[in-house]
Amino acid sequence: MNREFKPCVNIDRCKGCGICVDVCPVKIFKISTIPNSRGYYYTTVIGSGCTGCRLCEYMCPDFAVYIVEDKL
Repeated sequence: MNREFKPCVNIDRCKGCGICVDVCPVKIFKISTIPNSRGYYYTTVIGSGCTGCRLCEYMCPDFAVYIVEDKL
C-alpha cells in the first residue's frame, strides 16, 4: 500500500524556533516572513516529498508540527 505524507503547521502554536527546518531530511520547511497572531515568525511548508519520518513532529517543542498520512 502506498502512502502520502503531508506536513502541517499550526501557525498559532508555532514560535518559529526552526528545529523542524533543521531536522527535516528533505528540507521542506522555512520560516515565514509574516508573523502569526502572537508575533512569532512561524514555520511554513514550501515543498513536497515528505518521507513521513516525523522528525519534525517529534522534535517540535510546541506541538505545532504534525504529519497527515493519506493511504493511496
